[in-house]
Amino acid sequence: MSDRILGFQKKGHAMIIEIDTSPAYDEGARVRLSSEFADLCEKIAWDEDVRALVLTYADGWLLTTERDVTSPSAQAGAPSLVESVARLKQPVIAAIRGDAIDIGLELALACDIRIGTKGSRLGLPAVSRGSMPSAGGTQRLPRLVGYGKAMEMLLTGDLIGAAEAEAMGLLNRLVSREELMNTALALATEMALKSPLSLAFVKEALHKGMDLTLDQGMRLELDLYLLLFTASDRAEGITAFKEKRKPRFEGT
Repeated sequence: MSDRILGFQKKGHAMIIEIDTSPAYDEGARVRLSSEFADLCEKIAWDEDVRALVLTYADGWLLTTERDVTSPSAQAGAPSLVESVARLKQPVIAAIRGDAIDIGLELALACDIRIGTKGSRLGLPAVSRGSMPSAGGTQRLPRLVGYGKAMEMLLTGDLIGAAEAEAMGLLNRLVSREELMNTALALATEMALKSPLSLAFVKEALHKGMDLTLDQGMRLELDLYLLLFTASDRAEGITAFKEKRKPRFEGT
């Protein structure tokens, strides 16, 4: 597999992961990518020095297949690119270079923040091929944009423009290609200055709360809030506020 298919680099407490989707990799290469990506995400999940991530990719041959890997036999033995991202406790920003279609959009939906580029298109057109999304598209899209709009996009298979995607909340921000990485990295760097525990607990409250009643979600939020009382980061945050300085969070 090419050295360029999966790259990563750290910028302070932020990490950039880049998936190169431009070459036409064979099925075996895609399976290996999924496995290597899952291993990397597992390491990141336990790395206290990584507090926010930028995942960048261009929708291409690799990410417009119906699943992370194309055949049922390959699917059985390969981890999912999408679920590897969804399980991360750190905030993940999708920096999408161009279109986000099929698995490219499902991968973005598993991230916490989505930044798109002007002039791009987004959609899940699997029904046009007699298929359907199978990496979370039918579940995550309505939770993000609402039942009605998600149903329309899924049943028609139509692609929407980036401006419309931003208006409906599918994209958090819309920038030029030249601005994409600077915008994403600036946002990740800003998040990385916060307490890692607070970031992780906020993610947990949001994700788990979507499947709970309001009362259950409120109890989950309170439980997580009370857990932070035992954290050194909370004490550091209060001390820094009193001393009028920036806090130095350690994630403990």
